[in-house]
Amino acid sequence: MRLLQVAELPPHSASTVRIPIQGAALCAGFPSPADDFLEGALELPRWLAPNPPATFAWNISGDSMRGAGIFDRDLAVADRSLEPGNGSVVVAIVDGTMSVKRLVLEGNVARLAFDNPDLPAFAVEDLVEGEIWGVIRFSIRWHVARAGLVR
Repeated sequence: MRLLQVAELPPHSASTVRIPIQGAALCAGFPSPADDFLEGALELPRWLAPNPPATFAWNISGDSMRGAGIFDRDLAVADRSLEPGNGSVVVAIVDGTMSVKRLVLEGNVARLAFDNPDLPAFAVEDLVEGEIWGVIRFSIRWHVARAGLVR
């Protein structure tokens, strides 16, 4: 079998952008305390991140968004410039902690739901603090053992 070579985009060119990777994992489950810091940057083609100043990446921790295809240890890329709508997967600040949830609008009630049937949705007004921070544009799933990857 012959392997196909894929040409890489030149680094730091106008066709690529650098997106910061937040060091604290984005909770995909019940929030847990963590310090926010930058872990590095992810270089992407501009078409994947059309608004670089508003785009951030996080490592995911937890399996509560598995119905959305987002699993523990995936990398999720969020865009703060996108307008969330019913059904959007969003980054939310839940009682002071960044987490990923699905936004569900039911009449005048906004809910932040897990994409896991074993976990309940909760109304935003039931939170001490709840705010939509951005919208998940896409996620990256590793299909090889991560121990062999350089981070």
